Amino acid sequence: VRSLRNVRERCSLGVLPHRAGDTDLSEMDVFLMIRRHKTTIFTDAKESTTVYELKRIVEGILKRPPEDQRLYKDDQMLEDSKTLGDCGFTSQTARPQAPATVGLAFRVNDEMFEQLHIEAFSSPPELPDVMKPQDSGSTANEQAVQ
Repeated sequence: VRSLRNVRERCSLGVLPHRAGDTDLSEMDVFLMIRRHKTTIFTDAKESTTVYELKRIVEGILKRPPEDQRLYKDDQMLEDSKTLGDCGFTSQTARPQAPATVGLAFRVNDEMFEQLHIEAFSSPPELPDVMKPQDSGSTANEQAVQ
């Protein structure tokens, strides 16, 4: 109850609560799909998040340490020290309704990483005839009225 009251007081003062680790409320989120084989992870981060920090997010989900991961944008390996913004992931290019794709490859032994491989999404089955639009020349509204 006390923390909820504190949040209400802060909101009434114009101070909005934010996620842990956020330092700049004006900084924009980027939305990402991290993909490897048939695995897809949807996540969001700030433009100032480093590639290494993104690897830590992956580690929390897939239990593989950052040194055993390589992240890619358009088949180009991303450097750990660069920010997502430096790599071209911005709020304009990585939106919630159209997240940017980041490729992921794992280390297979002490010296080698696997090739980057992302399975294509499957296609939905064809609609049954009953659900297909009718080509009688009238609109759906006109059909409902008749």
